Amino acid sequence: MADPAPDDGADIAPALFARLAADPLAGHLGITLEQVRPGYARASMPVGGQLLNAVGMAHGGATMALLDVVHAAVSNSHGTVAVAQDVHTEFCGAGRPGDVLTAEGTELHRSARTAVYRIEARAQDGRLVATALARVFRTDRPWDAG
Repeated sequence: MADPAPDDGADIAPALFARLAADPLAGHLGITLEQVRPGYARASMPVGGQLLNAVGMAHGGATMALLDVVHAAVSNSHGTVAVAQDVHTEFCGAGRPGDVLTAEGTELHRSARTAVYRIEARAQDGRLVATALARVFRTDRPWDAG
């Protein structure tokens, strides 16, 4: 079992960041990938009118998409392709119109073949909106292989 990479503050390679940040669905939802370093990722999403559900709060699917974008970034932050196996999400509060939700993901465990991440989405005032525990399968394929 490998320990998570130490947090030395170093960001990932710019080419990998650009590929992860170019997620078409993220762009459609207004999600911006802000930072990725080995074992850590952060993204934000403004809660505009197009992201509301029928009761006028942030749609759970949009919130989950924000968590998933961070999950993808943090789990691929070591430079090899990782694919999601499971994401368990708990909704803790509602994102409100005009909020900016920021999600941060951290690596809890990483082995040669699997890894586990905790991702939390908070509003700008610190309210916890959602949390996820997510697992990936880690492939041998490096990101630079295309």
